[in-house]
This record gives sequence, C-alpha cells and structure tokens, in this order.
Amino acid sequence: MGFLLAGIRRKSSFTANQATSKVVEVPKGYLAMYVGEKMKRFVVPISYLNQPLFQELLSQAEEEFGYDHPMGGLTIPCSEDAFLDLTSRLN
Repeated sequence: MGFLLAGIRRKSSFTANQATSKVVEVPKGYLAMYVGEKMKRFVVPISYLNQPLFQELLSQAEEEFGYDHPMGGLTIPCSEDAFLDLTSRLN
C-alpha cells in the first residue's frame, strides 16, 4: 500500500538521515519517522501533527502498521518522494 499525492511540487527543508542501528537523539519539538522501502529516517517538527494532510498520512500508517513501530520512530507507508512532497507543502 502506498500513499500518492498528485500535483504536489517537491521542495524539502527538513532533516533526513539514513536509519542506522545507533539510537540518534531527536531534538525537542521534533519527531523521528521512517519512510519508504529503504526506511529512510526523517526528523520533522511536531507541529506537522496538527496539519490535515499529515493527519491523513498518519491514519494510513495506523491502518497499515497499527501502533507497532519496530524502528523506534513512526513507520510511514509511502514513498520518500511522496513524503517529501507532502512535507514541502507544510513548510
């Protein structure tokens, strides 16, 4: 299952790090998420949680993964490009 956002431009201005076996601290006011097939780690502002587009994405994550997120952060069921497109709209 994927998340498709049509007609959204790509522009990113937040931190993205590769998922590693090390635990990396997340700054206060931010949230770690794992996105895409390669489970790329993104750190996004918690203010995104109030945005309707982001809430829709979280609802899809809940449907697919429930509340079990083995990576330590939220696991999001969409492509990295779709996630970047969505977050660029929120910036």
